[in-house]
Order: sequence, then C-alpha cells, then structure tokens
Amino acid sequence: MKIKWIVGGLLWASSYLQAAAQEYKLWYDEPAQVWTEALPLGNGRLGAMVFGNPGVEHIQLNEETIWAGRPNNNANPDALEYIPKVRRLVFEGKYLEAQTLATEKVMAKTNSGMPYQSFGDLHISFPGHTRYSDYYRELSLDSARTIVRYKVDGVTYQRETLTSFADQVVMVRLTASQPGKITCNANLTTPHQDVMVATEGEEVTLSGVSSWHEGLKGKVEFQGRMTARTQGGTRSCRDGVLSIEGADEAVIYISIATNFTNYKDITGNQVERAKNYLRRAVSKDYMTSRKAHVDFFKQYMDRVSLDLGIDKYAGVTTDMRVQNFKETKDDFLVATYFRFGRYLLICSSQPGGQPANLQGIWNDKLFPSWDSKYTCNINVEMNYWPAEVTNLSELHEPLIQLIREVSETGRESAKIMYGADGWVLHHNTDIWRVTGAIDKAPSGLWPTGGAWLCRHLWERYLYTGDMEFLRSAYPIMKEAGKFFDEIMVKEPLHNWLVVCPSNSPENTHAGSNGKATTAAGCTLDNQLIFDLWNQIITTARLLGTDAEFATRLEQRLKEMAPMQIGRWGQLQEWMMDWDNPQDVHRHVSHLYGLFPGNQISPYRTPELFDAARTSLIHRGDPSTGWSMGWKVCLWARLLDGDHAYKLITDQLTLVRNEKKKGGTYPNLFDAHPPFQIDGNFGCTAGIVEMLMQSHDGFIYLLPALPAQWKEGSVSGIIARGGFELDLSWKNGKVSRLVVKSRNGGNCRLRSLNPLAGKGLRKAKGENPNKLYAIPEILQPIINKEAKLNKVELKKTYLYDLETKAGEEYIFLGK
Repeated sequence: MKIKWIVGGLLWASSYLQAAAQEYKLWYDEPAQVWTEALPLGNGRLGAMVFGNPGVEHIQLNEETIWAGRPNNNANPDALEYIPKVRRLVFEGKYLEAQTLATEKVMAKTNSGMPYQSFGDLHISFPGHTRYSDYYRELSLDSARTIVRYKVDGVTYQRETLTSFADQVVMVRLTASQPGKITCNANLTTPHQDVMVATEGEEVTLSGVSSWHEGLKGKVEFQGRMTARTQGGTRSCRDGVLSIEGADEAVIYISIATNFTNYKDITGNQVERAKNYLRRAVSKDYMTSRKAHVDFFKQYMDRVSLDLGIDKYAGVTTDMRVQNFKETKDDFLVATYFRFGRYLLICSSQPGGQPANLQGIWNDKLFPSWDSKYTCNINVEMNYWPAEVTNLSELHEPLIQLIREVSETGRESAKIMYGADGWVLHHNTDIWRVTGAIDKAPSGLWPTGGAWLCRHLWERYLYTGDMEFLRSAYPIMKEAGKFFDEIMVKEPLHNWLVVCPSNSPENTHAGSNGKATTAAGCTLDNQLIFDLWNQIITTARLLGTDAEFATRLEQRLKEMAPMQIGRWGQLQEWMMDWDNPQDVHRHVSHLYGLFPGNQISPYRTPELFDAARTSLIHRGDPSTGWSMGWKVCLWARLLDGDHAYKLITDQLTLVRNEKKKGGTYPNLFDAHPPFQIDGNFGCTAGIVEMLMQSHDGFIYLLPALPAQWKEGSVSGIIARGGFELDLSWKNGKVSRLVVKSRNGGNCRLRSLNPLAGKGLRKAKGENPNKLYAIPEILQPIINKEAKLNKVELKKTYLYDLETKAGEEYIFLGK
C-alpha cells in the first residue's frame, strides 16, 4: 500500500511538472488582415486588438465606459394599461395578436438600449518595413502580452504590447537587434464624429464624445493621450503625430479615460484621469512595469491548470490547428482554448469595473451587432459561468454590481409597467442599466431577467459560503421574488400560477403556427422562479428573517406549473405540448433546469433527466457558437463525455468569413457569427463540467470524461462548498485527488472508481453540508404515451469526508 502511495505521488508530480513546463500561446506566421485575426489584450478597463503588420502596426482600442447615450431609463408607461390586454389575448389563444399589441404598446417607445463603442485606433508606421521576412506573431496566455517579430535588411525587430493591469495604460515596446534602428510615426484615429486631435508638449491627445442613438444625445466624453520614452535617437510631437527617429529602443504609452463615474453620474474629468494614468506610467521603468503587469495577471491565471497531454503540434500555427482539429484531435489545443477562456475573463472583468458585455471588452464598431449590450436571457449569464468554478471569484464582482444597479432601476420599471413592487429586468440592459422591455415583443417581452441574474448571487454564496455576502444580496433576491409574487396570475386551463405575457426566449411556438413567441407559463420562467423563490426561502431562514414571506412563497410554489414530459418523450418547452421534434433553434431555454440550474438530475429526477436528453438530441449539435458552448455544458450534465467532446469539436471549427455558421475565428474568438464572447466562456465552463460537477448534492469526479482524454490532470478548480480540487486521472479513472477545504464541513464525493485515503467513509443519508441542500421539485407530468429513453447509469462509489477549514486531504484511486 505504501508503494502505491509513493508511485501515485510520483505520477502526480511528473504530471504537474509537465503541465508547468508547457507554454500556452496563440501564434501565427503572418499579420492579421481582419479584426477576427487580431490578438486581444485587456486589463478589465482597456481593450486592445493587435494586428501586427510590420509596415503599419494597427492596434484597435476600447475603453469599457464608452457607450452611446447618457443616463436614462426606458420603461413605457403605456404598458400598465396594455399588459392585462396582452395577457387576455394570450389566454384566449390569440398569440400573434397579443404579440403585435405588445410590440405597439408595451415595448420601449424609442430607446432600445445604447451601444458599446470603440475608442478608435493606434497606427504606427515603420518606413521600409514592408520588406520583411521571418515573421512571427504571438499572444502569450502565460503573461498577457503580444509579440511581433520579423527581419528587415538583416535587422531583427520586435514589438511587445501589453495593456497594463498595474498602470492602466497600453504600452508598446519597440526594440531592434542593432542600435539606432527604431524610426516610426504614431497617431491616434477614431470613427467618432466631432473629435479634436491636439499636441500638448510631448503628448498627442484625441478627445471626443460618444454618439447620438435613438434620440439620446451621447454624453460620455473621452480622451486618449499618447507619448513615448526612448533610448537614443530623437522624438517629437507635432500635428497629432508622435515621431521617433534613430532610437535604440522606444516605449509608446497610451492612456484613455472618460467622464463616466457610474450609471447615473457622468461628472468625472476625463482629461485629468487620462493625464494621471499616463504620467504615473511613464514615471516608471518599463521592465518594472512589465513585471508588475505579469505578476498581476499570473495571480489569477496560475490558480488553475489543465493538462491534457503534451503539445504534439507546437510547430503548427493556431489557426491551422483549429482547421485541422477534427482530424488531429489536438487536445493541447483544447487545453489552450480552456486557458484562453479564463484569459478573456481576466482581461475583460476586473473588480470595480464594468462586466464583460456581449463582446467582452473588444469591439471595433460604433454600432456593433446587438449593440454589444448585456443580453440577459442567456448571454451575460454565460459570460460568468466560469467565474466561480475556475477560481476567478473576484471577477464575478462586476456582474454582481450590475445586478445591484438593475435592482435599483428595475424598481422604477416594475412600478411604471406592471404597477408592482420589487424590481424587473427584461431581456437586455446596457451601461445605463435600462430595465424596460426593449426591441420588439418576440425577443423583448420577457420579464424574467432578474430571476436569472439572482442565480449568480446564490451561486456566489454556494461556492464561497460567505454569509456576509448572502446577507447583502438577500434584499435584491427578495425584491425580485416579490415582483413575481405580485404579477403572476392563474391561467385558465389548469389554474396554474404563471408569468404572462412572456416567451421561451426567441423561439416561436406551434400555438401560433410558428408566427409568435409570446406565451404563458413557459418552462424557463417556471424553473427560474422556482429557483429564486427557493433561494429566498432558504436565505430567509438562514438569516432568521421574513418568516411570513418565506411561508407564503412555499405555498405559492405549490401552485406553479410542474415541468412536463410531452408526447414524444421530450421535456416540454412551453406549458402546452407544442414542441416540434424537428426544431433546431439555437436557444434551449427549457433545459436551464439541467444547466446552469440543478432541478434535473439522473439520481433525483430520472424521468426529467431522460426527457431533457431527448429534447437535446432533437435540438441537434451544430448551431451558433454560444449555443454550442451551452450544449457542451448540457451534455456534460447528461454524463455523456463523448457527446460533449463532439460539441467541442464542432466549436473548434475554423471560421474565416463564412456566414450563419458557429465555430471559432483564427484568433480563437467565438463565432456566433459575428463574434460573441459567450461561446468562449460557455465552452470553458463546459470543460470543467466534464471533469467535475458539484450541483447535485455531492462532488462528482470525472462525470463526463470523454474516451479521448485517457489521462490528464486539472488543478485549482472549485466545487460548491468552497472545496478546491487537484485531480489526476489515468486510463479514464481517478488516480489522485487533493481536496483543499476552505470552509470546513462535509465533503461528499462520487467517483466511478474506488478511492482510498484517511478520513473517507461510505456516505449515508442526506449530505449534512448546508451548501449542498437541494429543494424538492414539483412532480413532473408525464404523458403516458411518451416513450422515455432511459439512460443506464454507471456504478459509482459515494464517500463522505469531514473537513476542517484550511486543511488538505489526499486520496488515491484504486
């Protein structure tokens, strides 16, 4: 036995050292020609897309608070009169009439939210550098830097670019293999109108204001400032151009700032902010600044590592690795893609800033697709699926702050539109935290965004066990729950308590012959409110408050529609059995209860589990990029690792300029198309779900391991209850497990092979750890004629481990 422990330890150490030695990067042998080939850098506030052209470097720039418009809300006061009329039409089965009336009378009259906007571009021209050879371009996922390297006339030139986390500026360092060879001109441009370019001593400035949109004048004022520090040679600024001649080395610095303070305050001084960022940065030695930047980044990145084997294709460019993936099954690329997902969250969501939007922080347009807003019927939530489980809990903060803020603006919308207390959020919001129903009714008449966002408050608590956080989040959850308690009504067919009007996001239904989405009692709404009300009940009792309200919600839960299994064995998407087995719509909203929710379980609700699987099979695999990212998570929850891997394969399909095809762009951005970042984040979370799950009352080790990943390791991932795991496997079985307990308490483990180690005992009864308590769902209604395709579950071993906070526990697989 002792020998086995020693061998297991040596195998783990070897695997760990191998993972530590691997270099994770994106690299290419030619410059980017289009934006989706450029390489993304970000520090949460600033974003940069580096093209790497030798003759004229192009770096497209973003600042997270440059949005069109100004502080506002957009609730339509006519909604209070017309929502009951829309509801009546729905209950009469006149769905298209209801939807048409809602579009005319309920939706926001003019303002459908403001777009996130590009700052502009940095161009650095290098005379004679079009005669280059030996080209190389890289994004390091180990240090958050880009490198561009090439030769001209026997001289090797290198550009290193970073968006400094520590100094909050963009830095471009230019070096050459011979002295006196750095000569270039740099200037800032922007697509914005009414801008001013000026020169102030050794600094170039570009000042402007965000755009008018849908009748709202843009009032976000911004300024970019640029300067340089050189060794040798000369530098000068004139007519908005920064010139460097004959230098041995140069560092170009760019700062950007706005007058935005928060969603209702834009009285900041963008000029002083931009000056301060720039002057603090240039006062430091570049190498000192670079080290501070890399150290800051690595404190997040190095918490988690995933090893799926050695890099067999290190000599192949990243875009070609994606193109070849179906044939090569290049699992080092999968590990790189996973790391890239965490990289994107680190770079686009830092505490104190804005949350990652539909494109994270990277956008080259004034009016991007869907305004690059916060779409709340799946997309912004998907952005944060990796936050807790991949050990980036602090990066959840910007979304949590958004939830606090929409709970404030949503109070106004709830009263104006519904005459209700509490707060409401429909399917979209922006930097101004608008909460009215935007766009047209087919997508925008969906009042359940607040319930979905509240799940992130609850998950934050489940992962951290932080009671003070839960105490601060409870009023937000309670007020969201109160809104639904007041606006839900009894539908006439079954007398169930439902949300009406609403929709199953963006999908038309057979009750309207495919012409409308508007409906009542949609499965997603029921699942979301079931979760929200149960979270409120549990929290109220933990905090010893609101006993009467908690008791009321318990009763109201019994009045809600249960999940239903339809005529062909599917989990119904709507209250009526309308599902079409040929429907391949990108949204799979009714499967929220499988993921990210936990209402559907192979152990607790086997009929619903089988029905969800039937629904997902019929929905198909190929779809938009974000939908395939979600399906990776769903197939992992269905315990089918090979199918989840198949979705990863579909996701890692190269997209260059194709239309209407999900996949991955050459720079690993997710292709909706166009680019949406949620697919990157969804797939990142899905990879963890394949290796570890903790939603079902226990921690399941390797629940959906594909046959392709015969051996590997992952370290630093987090399970609910505050358990950090290092997990290695060989021949598809757990070989070594380290559990680090942050909070103490019972750790329940489920494994497909036996485990051995001190403190393990066979599990009995309910898990006593309160962070794993799961409410009982309403019993499903099963169509007696439906044929359920039952899934045969594999034999597993269930253990309990009593842990102490701060202690580490080591186990080996048998």
